[in-house]
Amino acid sequence: MTNTTSASASGPTMNRRQAWWLAIRPKTLPAAVGPVLVGIGLAVGDGVFSLLPALAALTGALLLQIASNLANDYYDFVKGYDQADRTGPTRVAASGLISLRELKLGLAVVLALAALVGAYLIWVGGLPILIIGVAGMISAVIYSGGPFPLSANGLGDLFVFVFFGLAAVVGTYYVQALTVTPAV
Repeated sequence: MTNTTSASASGPTMNRRQAWWLAIRPKTLPAAVGPVLVGIGLAVGDGVFSLLPALAALTGALLLQIASNLANDYYDFVKGYDQADRTGPTRVAASGLISLRELKLGLAVVLALAALVGAYLIWVGGLPILIIGVAGMISAVIYSGGPFPLSANGLGDLFVFVFFGLAAVVGTYYVQALTVTPAV
């Protein structure tokens, strides 16, 4: 039996899989892929490409982007920023497609998967990757959540640039080369 949920802005009904796909916000995922591909390209150019760390970096970046999207959906609804009648793409919490409890659980699962991938990357890259990974996970959540959400206090773009830009490029290169050159 297909579990369907009412959806005002996204059509008459939507099954659970479609609702979670909407929550993941697949259109945002290239933002996570781009910087990782730059780091991989730099590693290839320097002759230090390593497949497993590169794939793990890509997977980790995608999971952090998804975590950030889920946290954003959750916290923007809880804080009253997103309402059912909002302009723009449907948000699963505001539209009632996914309960807050389920969304929070989904966020925890995605962060746990990111930590699992991160454990491998830490094994490969050590302390610098631990620092980047923990800071990235925290930033994914506090972008919208916590007592001082980055997005609501003028720091969102800066943190996106740092973690989904610089840290992703340098971290991806580092887990392959185990060093960073001035060109990176």
